[in-house]
Amino acid sequence: MVFAHGGCVYIMTNKLHTVLYVGVTSDIVDRVWKHKTHFYPNSFTAKYNCEKLVYYSFYSRIEEAIAVEKALKGGNRKAKIQLINELNPNWIDLYDKLIEE
Repeated sequence: MVFAHGGCVYIMTNKLHTVLYVGVTSDIVDRVWKHKTHFYPNSFTAKYNCEKLVYYSFYSRIEEAIAVEKALKGGNRKAKIQLINELNPNWIDLYDKLIEE
């Protein structure tokens, strides 16, 4: 899904859920695919094997998405976990669901 003016905030994790990565993008499907395939081999998500999409939220304006991303990155781990648990209590990989939409 590509957004002309909007964006998506997302959280990736590794298999053991020990690392959380918060990102923002205007093309969530492509961006998550790049995380999963280690398209950028020297990136944080490649280094820590963050290949599992556990949270995402769409915003009509990219500026809003960027502000939310910054707030999440500035927040603590507990707040991120609570956000994930509200949407995805079993921490399943949401990528397949996303590409079906």
